[in-house]
Amino acid sequence: MSIYDLTIDKLTEYFLKIDEKKYYATELFSWLYAKDKRITSFSEASNIKKETREKLSKDFTISNIEIVTVEKAKDVRKYLFKLNDKEHVEAVLMNHDYGNSLCISSQVGCNMGCKFCESGRRKKVRNLTTGEMVEQILKVENESNLRISHVVIMGIGEPFDNYDNICNFIKIINHPKGLNIGARHITVSTCGLVPKILEFANFPYQVNLAISLHAPNDKLRKEIMPIAKVYPLKDLINAIKVYLEKTNRRVTFEYIMLDGVNDKEEHALELVNLLKGINSYVNLIPYNETDALQYKRSKPLTIAKFYDILKKNNITVTIRREFGGTISAACGQLRSKKEDI
Repeated sequence: MSIYDLTIDKLTEYFLKIDEKKYYATELFSWLYAKDKRITSFSEASNIKKETREKLSKDFTISNIEIVTVEKAKDVRKYLFKLNDKEHVEAVLMNHDYGNSLCISSQVGCNMGCKFCESGRRKKVRNLTTGEMVEQILKVENESNLRISHVVIMGIGEPFDNYDNICNFIKIINHPKGLNIGARHITVSTCGLVPKILEFANFPYQVNLAISLHAPNDKLRKEIMPIAKVYPLKDLINAIKVYLEKTNRRVTFEYIMLDGVNDKEEHALELVNLLKGINSYVNLIPYNETDALQYKRSKPLTIAKFYDILKKNNITVTIRREFGGTISAACGQLRSKKEDI
């Protein structure tokens, strides 16, 4: 088991179970996560007695992923990681004027099957552990010598299909003795698993929720997102309203612009009606084309007209800044195998 799987509460339980001082949990968290320490072996945790360090070495691993390659473009780096079982996932570091944001993966492969997404071409192999997600941040910070200030769980996989590990991941990276990343700087993106949205409404951290919407009606959404066959828009919107009522946190709706598919004026007007009265904003995403999929990016003028319709109808809307298209690091382009699949 990875030491990075444990929240500070679970680590405290561990030390008490082996008849050790519970404050060791705070000490070890500091050794694991403080930027000026970051041990690579338990033997380096010098203020924890030797016998306990040896016990930790027997009970836990401390490195479970490794960087295979780093591809760089303007303001972006794409990392390919190899996991202990030889599987691969990717993460993307983006440099913004407000800080450094890391888009991490939550699964090897993905079962959601969105027709426009490169990541979904490989079926889910397994969930990533909490520790494997935490280590993506640690490895990137060490390689880049930058502090990650924002995290988006928006890479390979459906986060809410790995719900418990995601929640523990958030607890660790948000903790003041962990990576101390502010809750409002953490975003979870889901394609719409309604029961988990309702459960997440009770999660006691003020993180951001993003919904991969990509269509304003059920007919079209079912064509490009199989999840819509299980959870239609009515159920999804009702769940979001419950989430908003409980959290009072604005929701983001992600909308990939697909040429001739979901980018017409009628679609914009349908989207206005769908989101009317909901505390949200829409993030229009120019589609990132891949060789394996037939979809094309909407034309710039089409995106601009779509944006204007939403704006004129009092929908808060942005057009996402593009990152990493030249190195297949942009939204929807990440893969979970080193070779083509």
